[in-house]
Amino acid sequence: MKFTQILTLVYALAMTGLWSPLAHAQVQAANKGDDVILEMGQAFKKGDKNRLSALLPQTRGHVLEPLAAYWDMRARLDTAPESEIRSFLRSYAGSYYEDRLRTDWLLQLGKRRDWANFTAEYPRYRMRDDREVRCYALATEAMNSKADVAEEAKRLWYALREADDGCTYVAEHLHSGKQINGLDLWRKARLAMDANRPRPAQAAVDIEAPRLSEQVALIYADPAKYLDKRIIAITKNRKELAVLALIRLAAKDPDEAADLLNRRWSIQLSQEERNWTWGVIGKQAAQKLQDNASSHFAKVQKDSDLNDDLLSWKVRAALRMGQWRQVLTATQAMSPESQKDPTWVYWRARALSATAQDNAQKQEAQGLLRSIASVRGFYEQLALEELGQAITLPERPIALNPQEKAAALINPGLQRALYAIQIGLRPEGNREWNYSTNLHTPGGMNDRDLLAAADLACQRQVWDRCINTSDRTKEAIDFEQRFPMPLREIVVRKAGDIRLDPAFVYGLIRQESRFIMDARSHVGASGLMQVMPATAKWTAKKIGLTSFTPDQITDREVNVAIGTGYLKLVLDDFEGSMPLATAAYNAGPGRSRTWRNGPVLEAAIWAENIPFQETRDYVKKVLSNTTNYAAILTRQPQSLKARLGQVGPRNAQTTEVNKDLP
Repeated sequence: MKFTQILTLVYALAMTGLWSPLAHAQVQAANKGDDVILEMGQAFKKGDKNRLSALLPQTRGHVLEPLAAYWDMRARLDTAPESEIRSFLRSYAGSYYEDRLRTDWLLQLGKRRDWANFTAEYPRYRMRDDREVRCYALATEAMNSKADVAEEAKRLWYALREADDGCTYVAEHLHSGKQINGLDLWRKARLAMDANRPRPAQAAVDIEAPRLSEQVALIYADPAKYLDKRIIAITKNRKELAVLALIRLAAKDPDEAADLLNRRWSIQLSQEERNWTWGVIGKQAAQKLQDNASSHFAKVQKDSDLNDDLLSWKVRAALRMGQWRQVLTATQAMSPESQKDPTWVYWRARALSATAQDNAQKQEAQGLLRSIASVRGFYEQLALEELGQAITLPERPIALNPQEKAAALINPGLQRALYAIQIGLRPEGNREWNYSTNLHTPGGMNDRDLLAAADLACQRQVWDRCINTSDRTKEAIDFEQRFPMPLREIVVRKAGDIRLDPAFVYGLIRQESRFIMDARSHVGASGLMQVMPATAKWTAKKIGLTSFTPDQITDREVNVAIGTGYLKLVLDDFEGSMPLATAAYNAGPGRSRTWRNGPVLEAAIWAENIPFQETRDYVKKVLSNTTNYAAILTRQPQSLKARLGQVGPRNAQTTEVNKDLP
């Protein structure tokens, strides 16, 4: 802990009457043993139980002692006696690490089918954020009280990309008790096959038709060959296998799948099976930006046969073709949860406005827009503008008082989290911070507590925790917290030198790295602006940084210089279009060039049709951030729509592609 941080802690303890010689000793002890903690972290990753046990005594009194004790206990959990586990839970009662070990133990109890201990321990589980633990709990509820848990169990099971023991077990149990049926199981298999996950598909089929589950591997390997060898399907299970094969084929070639469905399989399948298969074919065509995607969706005779994912792609395909009535019917068919999502609220309102035949429908559209209109996000901002309002700075909440700040400062979970982040244990620190703000008590911290926690993170320059925590307030919005501007002099100067909007730069950095100076992605992008090594080298030459070496990429000024330089080159290549440039920054210029081909679209529709979910969300968040940063920097009303504009094919006569752009 830095000296200034120690003084701050001492001041907070004194102000709240908690200062004592013991507290003073604890502050001193917190500076000792960091190397031991870090060594234990490495031993935990390697699974070195002996080293963990040997080092643990040296962490006594350290601020991160609960983390060290957790590592030691977790490494031995499979063989530790119940008495030792319960002793750990008592010793660290109320802490994140108590509940984290409880999560691990509940998973172990579930896998062992030790339902007596599981049922006794589950009510003490505070986090309630582990899907597999919840599935085990649903199984015990069904067994102990005969509760109807089928809908929640299906929702959790369907959301899993890979199979796990807990949700598979509850599905098997509910199926044997006739609480979920064969169609429920086949739908899970369809979802898994569509997601390119053959193992969970096979696991689902194995519950309903164990003798046929081996067919899933054949379907996954070569769906065309599988279908070619099967002319007719008589039984329900054989028809469902054909559906899986058509789903798999659609991922490779939606047109071939559509042709086969039309010529041979449509007449053999049930209406529900046909509707789902056409929905998947439409989705795959939409993800390839094919103009015939909406025609595939048009063959779906009952939208309620589709799930929310397929319906969302039906909306996107209809938006791309300007088919507002299809947008309306598809959004109306979504689940109640999805209908509350600002994305679909906005497009439903737009569809109502476009198809309104009376004043009541126009009023309904206005009511939908008012229900989401705010500065909080992309569609919320667009809703504001649809209602004729500009995007302006919200009024700042009442300033935090000393007691509120002190309460955050002495929160043991927040203190441990910040300390862990400071010594290089960012993932561990982030998890404890998130637990302390969101999961320790039901519903998480209230707005004032969140603002105080965010303020603490901002003061320590832990910008990602500052932003993420402030983002979670429901009523009180503090733009200074949500949209901080570290290195303002550098960013504004570098952007100004090349005539680049500094709000755009800040909007991108906030999404790329959350201002973590040494951030590094899984693909090797580094620094504030997450620049890839090859791109950094190429850009350095273009902007005249002749002395650039790869190790300089995390230097603040160098990273901003290269990042802004590259962003300006990308923006110029895309004729000043922020949406296209943002997509290119995330997914590469080549993809962004491909995605712009087709009809001229308002950029919000174009962005919603980006095939990659990561890039689709990225573009929307960066441009929303940019608009809010512009409001802060200029103190003037802003327009997101003006930044979006329209997107369409490049005018080859007036612009030339920068083929060197990486």
